[in-house]
Amino acid sequence: MRPRLLARRAALFAPLLLACGLALGADAYPSKPVNLMVPYPAGGPSDAIARLLNQPLGKQLGQQVLVENLGGVSGALGAQKVLAAPADGQYIFQASPNEVILAPLANAAVKVKAEDFRLVHPVADAVMVLLVRKDLPVANVDELIELGKKNKDKPLTYGSVGIGSLYHFIVEDLQHRTGMPAAHVPYKGNAPLLQDVAGGQVDFAVLVYSAAMGAMAEQGRLKIIGQLGAQRSELMKNQPTLSESRQLKDFAFTIWTGFMVRKDTPEDVVQRLHKDIAATLQDAGVRSQLAAQTQVASRPMTLAESARFFETETAKYRALARQIKLQPQ
Repeated sequence: MRPRLLARRAALFAPLLLACGLALGADAYPSKPVNLMVPYPAGGPSDAIARLLNQPLGKQLGQQVLVENLGGVSGALGAQKVLAAPADGQYIFQASPNEVILAPLANAAVKVKAEDFRLVHPVADAVMVLLVRKDLPVANVDELIELGKKNKDKPLTYGSVGIGSLYHFIVEDLQHRTGMPAAHVPYKGNAPLLQDVAGGQVDFAVLVYSAAMGAMAEQGRLKIIGQLGAQRSELMKNQPTLSESRQLKDFAFTIWTGFMVRKDTPEDVVQRLHKDIAATLQDAGVRSQLAAQTQVASRPMTLAESARFFETETAKYRALARQIKLQPQ
């Protein structure tokens, strides 16, 4: 009878023990410093966001959040390193559409997929702009298109943060709509590309607007000739959108940044991360510092809303790839 009695008692208390174990697991996370992977070199807009958020997020989590930079292959190198790490929430991936949605559509060497990740919470939205070297004889996108069409034997050059990045997609779409040829020059990140536009090594680029870029424009080191949102940003009220031009009606794009983990990360860990990221984004100091970097803190989202948002964005850009007949290279 004793073994049967013990078995019954074990069965009775098993659910309670399991629940206690899960609770202890949630409380234990994170048990050591957390890595925040930025898939671009230090000094660009992505890196600036990470270094604004890592300390306040670490305060919420009760552990240090250490920023790691690994650029290359449109951000896919950083994504692959996160996927190679254990699915325990100790590695957070700071992502945008560039690395997990777009890069696999344009680069045959990229094996990362959007479905490999789970978006815990978007963190920031940014304004993208079209900028040109200071001595390019254009003042708006219509003039850029006309100049590009006149120089078909020697196409204008444009830079992006890599094959398959959103910036690459945008200029490919611009060429598809207008017939303007352009030669693509891929970079590992925003910072070196911005420096090369200012130095005249490339003719134009689409990039996230930054305070450093604004200062360069004011100093006459480059020209900003349009913004890509559907409406003019509060940050740039005097700068026209590309959709206000004659040749690019309804041409509008936005870019977001979010914190992701591997899709098989335990649910209790994801919930803890979601709660602490959301709390970090509501901090007034964090929001003002993001605004100073020309970034807007993302609106609050539940985990379910984050999932739907990520699915919608993935479907949208995959449809764009089909529309412009993009083939992986």
